[in-house]
Amino acid sequence: MKLIKLIGLAVLVVLVGLQFISTRSNQSAEVPSTDFVLTYKVSGEVGRILHTSCYNCHSNNTDYPWYSRVQPVGWLLENHINKGKAELNFSDFGSYSVRKQKSKLKSMATQVEKDEMPLSSYTLIHRDARLSKDSKKVLVDYFNALQDSLQQNP
Repeated sequence: MKLIKLIGLAVLVVLVGLQFISTRSNQSAEVPSTDFVLTYKVSGEVGRILHTSCYNCHSNNTDYPWYSRVQPVGWLLENHINKGKAELNFSDFGSYSVRKQKSKLKSMATQVEKDEMPLSSYTLIHRDARLSKDSKKVLVDYFNALQDSLQQNP
């Protein structure tokens, strides 16, 4: 019994100690000129959908929930955001080559159509990020039209 109490106390000390090791913040006060919304001057509807459903993981400005300050949850979120930004960063989209932009637009349209994005693990907690049929159609049509216009103007 004494051993169990000692192990429990040690676990508690470690968990409390972890709270003092913070994560890096993915927040920026400025919106760069290379941001997708600025680069392509998207409509208000498309911009709203992207900011609600995509930008938290795929931009340089995350709106963190309260539980992100609890470790190890904060580390898991940081890892998830870093992976998302490595795959696609809307803040840097305008700096991508035209070829890379076309490829990303095609991939985005396909993933939205197949309900692969936004991730179900994200929309489970962030219900407002779920895409309705209409929102999906708006995004897919926009991505496809933009991809077509890039192909016509290499």
